[in-house]
Amino acid sequence: MNKNSKIYIAGHRGLVGSAIIKNLKSKGYTNLIYRTHKELDLISQIEVEKFFEEEKPEYVILAAAKVGGIVANNTYRADFIYENLAIQNNVIHQSYKHNVTKLLFLGSTCIYPKQAPQPMPEDCLLTSPLEYTNEPYAIAKIAGIKMCESYNLQYNTNFISVMPTNLYGPNDNFDLEKSHVLPALIRKIYLAKLLNEDKVEEVLSDLNVKSLEEANAYLEKFGVNKDSVEIWGSGKPRREFLYSEDMADACVYLLENRDFKDTFLKDSKEIINTHINIGTGVDISIKELATLIQKIVGFNGQLLFNTKKPDGTMVKLTDPSKLHSLGWKHKVELEDGIKSMFDWYLKKEILINE
Repeated sequence: MNKNSKIYIAGHRGLVGSAIIKNLKSKGYTNLIYRTHKELDLISQIEVEKFFEEEKPEYVILAAAKVGGIVANNTYRADFIYENLAIQNNVIHQSYKHNVTKLLFLGSTCIYPKQAPQPMPEDCLLTSPLEYTNEPYAIAKIAGIKMCESYNLQYNTNFISVMPTNLYGPNDNFDLEKSHVLPALIRKIYLAKLLNEDKVEEVLSDLNVKSLEEANAYLEKFGVNKDSVEIWGSGKPRREFLYSEDMADACVYLLENRDFKDTFLKDSKEIINTHINIGTGVDISIKELATLIQKIVGFNGQLLFNTKKPDGTMVKLTDPSKLHSLGWKHKVELEDGIKSMFDWYLKKEILINE
């Protein structure tokens, strides 16, 4: 890519897209284009076709998707499969029609089977059933991988698929009802610390409520008080976490240095599983994670594990060997990443208050 290459980032406001834009700008790329949902509905075939005809991007980063936690995935199954398939179909097909030089499609490691081997290599895709609650989203992302593969094989396009592990970092979702485990733990433990230190105004500001009684009633639903924080499950499940800015660096590295032909063995009879895991290959138990966050935040209360709540999958770890062989390895270790993320959250709160 040239520094003035026209690069379209779909999904620029999210955790993934915003990190990629930051990385591109830091490397001197100046011709970045993006649109809000109001400006461009990626579900609309007509709107997407018109956008590509007018803008003619040279490179496309497809980070836009309908995402959510377990409850949302299981409740809005039709929305998750339809909207994600529509977004992918429109952007990937128009990238082909308008001769995009290279496209990067982002999915998730939830594409792998429920009983996948640990750590999960790329070639375990489609070897056994998926996790039921997440099936519609996973099927859509698998379709995106296969769409990129198929266009490459039939039309000689240069579309690459990457599957990041669990991400965290600046611009993450800290909503206590909808966020993933790491940002949820940071905010819950931080609020418990504020309560413990009688910093009432800061609690009210963080939650945007008017009274301590209202705040306590809300936080009680999440097992948060001045003395303790409740965490679902035994704390034994292990998870892998990748700092979003590391993920962005991996994506830009692949765009700059690798092509579709680098994603499979040259003597392969069948060209499949060309996607690339992006992860650390290192995991941590939820209990260890919570204890680490407690130390970083500075909360002196207790962490209580509610074993009546489900643990979920006990181990979920990616195998990043393929990515390593292509020349990239993560740089930010978990403790440093959490410190940076917590600092970002505190600064965000200050800016909101000002």
